[in-house]
Amino acid sequence: MEKYEITQEAVGDLFDIWNFIAQDNTEAADRVEAAVFRACEFLADRPLAGRTRKDLSPLDLRFWVVQPYPNYLIVYEPESKPLRIIRILHAARDLPALLTPP
Repeated sequence: MEKYEITQEAVGDLFDIWNFIAQDNTEAADRVEAAVFRACEFLADRPLAGRTRKDLSPLDLRFWVVQPYPNYLIVYEPESKPLRIIRILHAARDLPALLTPP
């Protein structure tokens, strides 16, 4: 059984992040992508490690800063089995708009 699953939205987010960075440096894009996957593995083993942010979403989500890339956040459902990665976002984006249900 997988330890975590990534939603289609999060897959699209990571694709967009990789493409944006790769315009200047594909090796850097690969490093960010690898850091995201390492963080997902970490969170699958420690789902309560992230922080809740009711200022960003009314949903029961947690947020984790990707190390060593503090501009990128993993948004996930801590109670889901396997751990569900909802979004992978740049911190400068309008997070409340992206995370508020319609």
